[in-house]
Amino acid sequence: MFTIDSIANKFRISYFVFALLLCTAFVSIFMYAEMRIEQDLVKGRLLQQLQISQEKYGEQAVYTANPGIKIYRYDSAPENLKTIANGTVQEMRVTVNNKAGKTETNLHFFAYPQNEQNYILTYLEGSEMAMENYPVLAIFENLEDIFADALKIAVLLSLLIAALFSYLSSKQIIKPLLDLKKAVETDHQNLTELTHLPSEVGVLAQAIDEKNNNLEQYLKREQLFTGDVSHELRTPLTIIMGASEVLASQLAHDSYLSEFTNRINTTAKETTEIISALLLLSRAPEKLDAPQTSINSIAINEAQRLNYLLKYKSVTCTIIAEQVYFTNVRPELLKMALGNLIKNAFQYTDDGEVIITIDSDKIVVTDTGLGIPESMMPLLYERFERLEHSNTDGKTDGKTDDNSSTDKAFSNKVEGSGLGLSIVQRIMTHMDWELTHQANKTGGSSFSIYYR
Repeated sequence: MFTIDSIANKFRISYFVFALLLCTAFVSIFMYAEMRIEQDLVKGRLLQQLQISQEKYGEQAVYTANPGIKIYRYDSAPENLKTIANGTVQEMRVTVNNKAGKTETNLHFFAYPQNEQNYILTYLEGSEMAMENYPVLAIFENLEDIFADALKIAVLLSLLIAALFSYLSSKQIIKPLLDLKKAVETDHQNLTELTHLPSEVGVLAQAIDEKNNNLEQYLKREQLFTGDVSHELRTPLTIIMGASEVLASQLAHDSYLSEFTNRINTTAKETTEIISALLLLSRAPEKLDAPQTSINSIAINEAQRLNYLLKYKSVTCTIIAEQVYFTNVRPELLKMALGNLIKNAFQYTDDGEVIITIDSDKIVVTDTGLGIPESMMPLLYERFERLEHSNTDGKTDGKTDDNSSTDKAFSNKVEGSGLGLSIVQRIMTHMDWELTHQANKTGGSSFSIYYR
């Protein structure tokens, strides 16, 4: 498929256009030279005929000579020629009557002063020029058509050669770029070999190689950091879970402190799962296994785990699913993504309901909460970007938005770091899924996870 964006095609088109312009220049030069030569030959022939006619016939108003030559004394010339004739040989189209009928041809004419008398000399093309009358003009008129045909053939051949040469040369020019592309796609060693080339491709290969090295070192540092953090955190988290279990076993069965020990144990387990999910995100997606995972189970568990956020609110949570749906995904990643969406819905909803809808294509988390102002949409998935919360009097930290119906008042400040949606979006990209947001007409937001 031909595309103008291709470097090779741009080179071919530019070379062909250059050849076309060059041919146009040569044709223009040829036509100008042909016109000037013809003018000089016609002028010389007519002046020669004027002299011959004067010597043979004496002074007359009109001289006629074959083929196609007519010389007028100025006062006897046609009025249209008197108006436009000057010392330069000019040309105009005229219609003549002959045996074949009316035909159009060119009339050459110019004005010539001689001995205080002016003449207008004309020559009509198309008449046979006898060699004995004026051999040079006769030969030129015979060669003029030959030169024109030869020039047409030369132009066509030039354009054909230009197209063929541009095609072959463009392949040679693009070949180093294709080698560079292949080296980038294959391995580091092939790219290193191209860095020694003295051409621009070598410079580009050096820049890409240096960039690859920097990225490789950066990724290595990130992987080491993630691995070190997870390793160092697992031990204290295990100690916390063990201590909370020991503490819970020593409390009375109905002790009010059991709630806190259970919370400590649950949070430590959740943190361990988060670390596992972050470790999975640091690995290449194609290297991860994707076991069949129940979406319904994860949605139910996350809603129950985060239900404490609704403890002092008049908010209900409903999960709608016609059947049990499964998808191939690491459960840790789906748990983190869906958990963040449910957590946001619980946190930003003061009254109403949160509905989690599951079907064969998507998971939708809908709430009747604060919603997201239009001004926040460009920063929706940016890290550390959070919605401003209203004070109890309905004023948003000294800022109001008259154009948004989603600026509802919060009685309590919602805690968070502004990383939730950013992490969810990163998980979606990692799994090649899609996350979308839609504002509800009655208020609140709907986040949809489309899975494959």
